[in-house]
Amino acid sequence: MRGFQRAAIFCGVAFAISVWSVLLARTHPFGDAGLDAVSVVPRRVMDHAAVPPAVRAILNEKCADCHSAQTRAPMYARFAPASWWMERDIVEAREAMNLSLWGRYSAEQQEALAAEIVIRAKSRTMPPVEYRLAHWNARMTDMDVQALTQWARNTSPQDFDAGGQALTEGDALRGEDIFERRCTGCHAMEQNRDGPRLRGVFGRMSGAVTGFDYSPALARAHIVWNQATLEQWLADPETLVPGNNMEFHVAKPQERRDLIRFLRDGAGK
Repeated sequence: MRGFQRAAIFCGVAFAISVWSVLLARTHPFGDAGLDAVSVVPRRVMDHAAVPPAVRAILNEKCADCHSAQTRAPMYARFAPASWWMERDIVEAREAMNLSLWGRYSAEQQEALAAEIVIRAKSRTMPPVEYRLAHWNARMTDMDVQALTQWARNTSPQDFDAGGQALTEGDALRGEDIFERRCTGCHAMEQNRDGPRLRGVFGRMSGAVTGFDYSPALARAHIVWNQATLEQWLADPETLVPGNNMEFHVAKPQERRDLIRFLRDGAGK
Protein backbone atom coordinates (compact mmCIF):
# COMPACT_ATOMS: atom_id res chain seq x y z
CA MET A 1 0.00 0.00 0.00
CA ARG A 2 2.77 2.42 0.93
CA GLY A 3 4.57 1.56 -2.28
CA PHE A 4 1.45 2.42 -4.24
CA GLN A 5 1.14 5.73 -2.41
CA ARG A 6 4.76 6.62 -3.08
CA ALA A 7 4.31 5.78 -6.76
CA ALA A 8 1.20 7.93 -6.92
CA ILE A 9 2.97 10.84 -5.27
CA PHE A 10 5.91 10.46 -7.64
CA CYS A 11 3.61 10.41 -10.68
CA GLY A 12 1.76 13.46 -9.40
CA VAL A 13 4.95 15.41 -8.85
CA ALA A 14 6.29 14.38 -12.26
CA PHE A 15 3.03 15.46 -13.90
CA ALA A 16 3.09 18.82 -12.13
CA ILE A 17 6.71 19.40 -13.16
CA SER A 18 5.87 18.51 -16.75
CA VAL A 19 2.92 20.91 -16.81
CA TRP A 20 5.02 23.74 -15.38
CA SER A 21 7.79 22.96 -17.84
CA VAL A 22 5.38 23.18 -20.76
CA LEU A 23 3.92 26.43 -19.45
CA LEU A 24 7.36 27.95 -18.87
CA ALA A 25 8.30 27.01 -22.41
CA ARG A 26 5.68 29.54 -23.53
CA THR A 27 7.92 32.27 -22.14
CA HIS A 28 10.85 33.39 -24.24
CA PRO A 29 13.66 34.92 -22.16
CA PHE A 30 16.13 34.82 -25.06
CA GLY A 31 13.73 35.61 -27.90
CA ASP A 32 10.88 33.81 -29.63
CA ALA A 33 12.15 31.46 -32.34
CA GLY A 34 8.62 30.37 -33.23
CA LEU A 35 9.03 26.78 -32.03
CA ASP A 36 5.30 26.59 -31.23
CA ALA A 37 4.45 27.29 -34.85
CA VAL A 38 6.74 24.70 -36.43
CA SER A 39 5.08 23.15 -39.48
CA VAL A 40 5.18 19.49 -40.49
CA VAL A 41 5.31 20.52 -44.16
CA PRO A 42 8.58 19.37 -45.76
CA ARG A 43 11.20 22.07 -45.52
CA ARG A 44 12.26 23.82 -48.74
CA VAL A 45 14.99 26.38 -48.04
CA MET A 46 16.80 28.22 -50.88
CA ASP A 47 14.62 26.58 -53.56
CA HIS A 48 14.85 29.60 -55.83
CA ALA A 49 18.48 30.46 -55.11
CA ALA A 50 21.31 29.79 -57.57
CA VAL A 51 22.69 26.99 -55.38
CA PRO A 52 23.52 23.46 -56.58
CA PRO A 53 20.93 20.88 -55.46
CA ALA A 54 23.54 18.86 -53.54
CA VAL A 55 24.63 21.93 -51.58
CA ARG A 56 21.03 22.94 -50.96
CA ALA A 57 20.35 19.46 -49.56
CA ILE A 58 23.33 19.73 -47.17
CA LEU A 59 22.25 23.15 -45.91
CA ASN A 60 18.65 22.01 -45.52
CA GLU A 61 19.59 18.91 -43.57
CA LYS A 62 22.45 20.19 -41.44
CA CYS A 63 22.11 23.96 -41.06
CA ALA A 64 18.50 25.05 -41.56
CA ASP A 65 17.18 24.00 -38.13
CA CYS A 66 19.02 26.98 -36.65
CA HIS A 67 19.85 29.10 -39.69
CA SER A 68 16.42 29.43 -41.28
CA ALA A 69 12.82 30.30 -40.48
CA GLN A 70 11.81 26.66 -41.01
CA THR A 71 13.04 25.07 -37.81
CA ARG A 72 12.09 21.46 -37.08
CA ALA A 73 11.64 21.32 -33.32
CA PRO A 74 12.17 17.98 -31.53
CA MET A 75 9.91 16.91 -28.70
CA TYR A 76 12.24 18.22 -25.98
CA ALA A 77 11.84 21.73 -27.44
CA ARG A 78 8.37 21.80 -25.87
CA PHE A 79 9.80 21.84 -22.36
CA ALA A 80 11.72 24.50 -20.45
CA PRO A 81 14.59 25.07 -19.90
CA ALA A 82 15.61 23.09 -23.03
CA SER A 83 13.33 25.31 -25.12
CA TRP A 84 15.07 28.43 -23.80
CA TRP A 85 18.53 27.17 -24.75
CA MET A 86 17.31 26.18 -28.21
CA GLU A 87 15.65 29.52 -28.81
CA ARG A 88 18.76 31.39 -27.71
CA ASP A 89 20.90 29.45 -30.20
CA ILE A 90 18.35 29.75 -33.02
CA VAL A 91 17.83 33.50 -32.60
CA GLU A 92 21.59 34.11 -32.62
CA ALA A 93 22.07 31.80 -35.60
CA ARG A 94 19.38 33.52 -37.67
CA GLU A 95 20.93 36.91 -36.95
CA ALA A 96 24.27 35.65 -38.26
CA MET A 97 22.79 33.95 -41.35
CA ASN A 98 19.23 33.16 -42.34
CA LEU A 99 19.03 30.74 -45.26
CA SER A 100 15.36 31.62 -45.71
CA LEU A 101 16.50 35.14 -46.65
CA TRP A 102 19.41 34.07 -48.86
CA GLY A 103 17.98 35.79 -51.91
CA ARG A 104 17.92 39.12 -50.08
CA TYR A 105 21.65 39.09 -49.39
CA SER A 106 23.87 40.95 -51.81
CA ALA A 107 26.32 38.98 -53.97
CA GLU A 108 29.14 40.10 -51.69
CA GLN A 109 27.26 39.01 -48.57
CA GLN A 110 26.52 35.63 -50.14
CA GLU A 111 30.18 35.22 -51.03
CA ALA A 112 31.30 36.04 -47.49
CA LEU A 113 28.69 33.76 -45.90
CA ALA A 114 29.53 30.88 -48.24
CA ALA A 115 33.19 31.22 -47.28
CA GLU A 116 32.35 31.20 -43.58
CA ILE A 117 30.15 28.13 -44.01
CA VAL A 118 33.12 26.27 -45.48
CA ILE A 119 35.47 27.45 -42.74
CA ARG A 120 33.06 26.23 -40.06
CA ALA A 121 32.43 22.96 -41.88
CA LYS A 122 36.14 22.27 -42.36
CA SER A 123 36.92 22.93 -38.72
CA ARG A 124 33.86 20.87 -37.68
CA THR A 125 32.66 23.70 -35.45
CA MET A 126 29.33 23.76 -37.26
CA PRO A 127 26.95 22.28 -36.50
CA PRO A 128 27.91 22.67 -32.82
CA VAL A 129 28.91 19.61 -30.81
CA GLU A 130 25.79 19.67 -28.64
CA TYR A 131 23.60 19.67 -31.74
CA ARG A 132 25.50 16.79 -33.32
CA LEU A 133 25.15 14.76 -30.13
CA ALA A 134 21.37 15.05 -30.35
CA HIS A 135 21.22 14.81 -34.15
CA TRP A 136 23.95 12.48 -35.36
CA ASN A 137 22.99 12.87 -39.03
CA ALA A 138 23.86 16.59 -38.82
CA ARG A 139 27.63 16.01 -38.72
CA MET A 140 29.58 17.21 -41.75
CA THR A 141 31.22 14.49 -43.82
CA ASP A 142 34.29 14.92 -46.01
CA MET A 143 32.03 14.76 -49.07
CA ASP A 144 29.86 17.53 -47.61
CA VAL A 145 32.91 19.73 -47.05
CA GLN A 146 34.11 19.07 -50.60
CA ALA A 147 30.73 20.03 -52.09
CA LEU A 148 30.49 23.18 -49.96
CA THR A 149 34.05 24.17 -50.85
CA GLN A 150 33.42 23.86 -54.58
CA TRP A 151 30.23 25.90 -54.25
CA ALA A 152 31.94 28.65 -52.22
CA ARG A 153 34.62 29.07 -54.88
CA ASN A 154 31.95 29.69 -57.50
CA THR A 155 29.87 32.28 -55.63
CA SER A 156 32.11 35.26 -56.43
CA PRO A 157 30.88 37.66 -59.11
CA GLN A 158 32.88 37.67 -62.31
CA ASP A 159 35.20 40.57 -63.14
CA PHE A 160 33.32 42.01 -66.12
CA ASP A 161 35.73 44.96 -66.37
CA ALA A 162 38.85 42.84 -66.71
CA GLY A 163 38.97 42.99 -70.48
CA GLY A 164 37.58 46.46 -71.02
CA GLN A 165 39.01 48.76 -68.39
CA ALA A 166 42.58 49.16 -67.16
CA LEU A 167 43.22 48.49 -63.49
CA THR A 168 44.17 51.48 -61.39
CA GLU A 169 46.57 51.72 -58.50
CA GLY A 170 45.15 50.36 -55.28
CA ASP A 171 43.14 52.78 -53.17
CA ALA A 172 43.27 52.38 -49.37
CA LEU A 173 39.85 53.99 -48.81
CA ARG A 174 38.19 51.64 -51.26
CA GLY A 175 40.13 48.80 -49.69
CA GLU A 176 38.89 49.72 -46.23
CA ASP A 177 35.33 49.67 -47.51
CA ILE A 178 35.87 46.21 -49.00
CA PHE A 179 37.41 45.03 -45.74
CA GLU A 180 34.46 46.31 -43.68
CA ARG A 181 31.87 44.76 -45.98
CA ARG A 182 33.47 41.43 -46.74
CA CYS A 183 36.23 40.54 -44.30
CA THR A 184 35.03 41.46 -40.83
CA GLY A 185 32.94 38.31 -40.50
CA CYS A 186 36.20 36.44 -39.87
CA HIS A 187 38.89 39.09 -39.32
CA ALA A 188 39.54 42.13 -37.13
CA MET A 189 42.46 44.49 -36.96
CA GLU A 190 43.30 44.14 -33.29
CA GLN A 191 42.11 40.69 -32.22
CA ASN A 192 41.94 37.11 -33.43
CA ARG A 193 38.60 35.81 -34.63
CA ASP A 194 38.07 32.94 -37.05
CA GLY A 195 41.11 34.42 -38.78
CA PRO A 196 44.18 36.04 -37.19
CA ARG A 197 44.32 39.76 -36.45
CA LEU A 198 45.43 41.77 -39.47
CA ARG A 199 47.05 44.83 -37.97
CA GLY A 200 50.55 44.88 -39.44
CA VAL A 201 49.98 41.90 -41.72
CA PHE A 202 51.89 43.51 -44.61
CA GLY A 203 55.49 42.37 -44.26
CA ARG A 204 54.67 39.77 -41.60
CA MET A 205 55.53 36.10 -41.84
CA SER A 206 52.57 33.76 -42.27
CA GLY A 207 51.61 31.81 -39.16
CA ALA A 208 53.28 34.36 -36.87
CA VAL A 209 50.38 35.79 -34.84
CA THR A 210 50.69 34.67 -31.23
CA GLY A 211 47.69 32.84 -29.83
CA PHE A 212 46.04 31.99 -33.14
CA ASP A 213 45.49 28.35 -34.06
CA TYR A 214 46.67 28.18 -37.68
CA SER A 215 46.04 25.27 -40.00
CA PRO A 216 49.13 23.02 -40.23
CA ALA A 217 49.51 23.95 -43.89
CA LEU A 218 49.70 27.68 -43.20
CA ALA A 219 51.79 27.26 -40.04
CA ARG A 220 54.57 25.65 -42.04
CA ALA A 221 54.23 27.78 -45.19
CA HIS A 222 56.66 30.54 -44.05
CA ILE A 223 55.36 33.11 -46.52
CA VAL A 224 56.11 36.80 -46.15
CA TRP A 225 52.97 38.77 -46.86
CA ASN A 226 53.77 41.38 -49.49
CA GLN A 227 52.15 42.72 -52.66
CA ALA A 228 52.79 39.55 -54.66
CA THR A 229 51.92 36.95 -52.02
CA LEU A 230 48.79 38.78 -50.85
CA GLU A 231 47.67 39.04 -54.48
CA GLN A 232 48.03 35.27 -54.87
CA TRP A 233 46.43 34.58 -51.50
CA LEU A 234 43.38 36.76 -52.09
CA ALA A 235 42.93 35.41 -55.63
CA ASP A 236 43.00 31.75 -54.58
CA PRO A 237 44.22 30.74 -51.10
CA GLU A 238 44.14 27.04 -51.94
CA THR A 239 46.54 27.45 -54.87
CA LEU A 240 49.07 29.35 -52.79
CA VAL A 241 48.79 27.17 -49.67
CA PRO A 242 47.04 23.84 -50.35
CA GLY A 243 45.15 22.51 -47.34
CA ASN A 244 44.65 25.84 -45.54
CA ASN A 245 41.35 26.71 -43.85
CA MET A 246 40.52 29.93 -45.71
CA GLU A 247 37.92 29.59 -48.45
CA PHE A 248 37.15 33.26 -49.02
CA HIS A 249 38.71 34.86 -52.08
CA VAL A 250 38.42 38.18 -53.91
CA ALA A 251 37.56 37.60 -57.56
CA LYS A 252 38.08 41.11 -58.94
CA PRO A 253 41.71 42.18 -59.50
CA GLN A 254 40.95 45.84 -58.76
CA GLU A 255 39.37 44.94 -55.44
CA ARG A 256 42.42 42.87 -54.55
CA ARG A 257 44.65 45.84 -55.27
CA ASP A 258 42.49 48.12 -53.15
CA LEU A 259 42.38 45.67 -50.27
CA ILE A 260 46.14 45.10 -50.34
CA ARG A 261 46.75 48.86 -50.36
CA PHE A 262 44.56 49.19 -47.27
CA LEU A 263 46.39 46.37 -45.52
CA ARG A 264 49.72 47.99 -46.41
CA ASP A 265 48.99 51.65 -45.78
CA GLY A 266 45.60 52.13 -44.18
CA ALA A 267 45.74 49.32 -41.62
CA GLY A 268 48.97 50.55 -40.06
CA LYS A 269 51.60 48.56 -38.22
